[in-house]
Amino acid sequence: MFLDLIFAGLLALKDYILHHILTCLIPAFLLAGGMVSFFNKEAILNYLGEKASKLKSFSLATFFSFFIASCSCTVLPVGSGLYFAGAGIGASFIILWVAPSTNVLSLLFTGNILGAKMAISRITASLFMAFLVGWIMSIIFGKEERNKIKSTSLLQKKTLITKKHSVLLILIFLSIILPNYIAQGRSYLTNVLVWSILTVIWLIYATNALTKEEVKNWLRETWWFVRMIVPLLLVGAFIVGVIGKLLPKEFVSKWVGGNSPLAAFLATLSGQLMYFGTLTESPFIDTMLKLGMGKGPALAFLLTGPGMSLPNMLAIGRLFGIRKAAVYIILIMTLGTFVGWFFGNFIF
Repeated sequence: MFLDLIFAGLLALKDYILHHILTCLIPAFLLAGGMVSFFNKEAILNYLGEKASKLKSFSLATFFSFFIASCSCTVLPVGSGLYFAGAGIGASFIILWVAPSTNVLSLLFTGNILGAKMAISRITASLFMAFLVGWIMSIIFGKEERNKIKSTSLLQKKTLITKKHSVLLILIFLSIILPNYIAQGRSYLTNVLVWSILTVIWLIYATNALTKEEVKNWLRETWWFVRMIVPLLLVGAFIVGVIGKLLPKEFVSKWVGGNSPLAAFLATLSGQLMYFGTLTESPFIDTMLKLGMGKGPALAFLLTGPGMSLPNMLAIGRLFGIRKAAVYIILIMTLGTFVGWFFGNFIF
């Protein structure tokens, strides 16, 4: 039994490395390093900082997140990159939540497989959770963040980013999302091919546009994210494989039938502990519904499955601190349970 668990963990780790490191995490880390290196901190503070209007910063963070078709691990460098570039704690955690839980591509996929009502419910529930998470995180930790801003010397230039840097980051961003859009439903080799073409394009551009000092600073910031995040992601992926072996789908479906608070809680909890690459959650939930899963718990799982995972939680604790991670995880668990119960009993 012990060897079976180890083998399951290693298989999960192998799958994670093969399907996520090259086409997802590497460009995401480069994007994060570029955000810290190239973004003007004062401009970030004006748009997304702790002192900015919550309505403006939360709305911008949410809108930006809709177009990032990423999993809970790929979004970590993006959200934390903005945070370390000067974005507020509320806006940063909105990006960490919305991008994997409710991006445009996942909504289209949900609508095709599970129907328009489930897709609309998913976006409504995710927005409700996002703004509440952003608001509560800002209330609890905002003063701490504002004190940091007071003691920070800001750059005088207020332009968000220069043209050459913005073009480079857009090209890297496209290398993250376009493989998912173009290669959807095709082989992984197609995904790699699309990523490779885009990567060659931005490499050629970077070689001609950046100075050696800019490249050095960019790679230094990128390496910091790699060093902080990758070990925990790999450990988390291994543990998820072990959990998947111990907790088969039949067991989960048995306990999440109906729309009780307990069923919604168990769906939320299991979604948080498992790992789903973006777009894989809808087919899984379609199978679970056929096995008797309640629609409320199904919605909760649709959100927390791609929106949060054990590797994601471990890395958030390392990047943002244990206190912030604990509050965020408890918030998602509580709100996911409420959403599953409410939608299951009053909407579906």
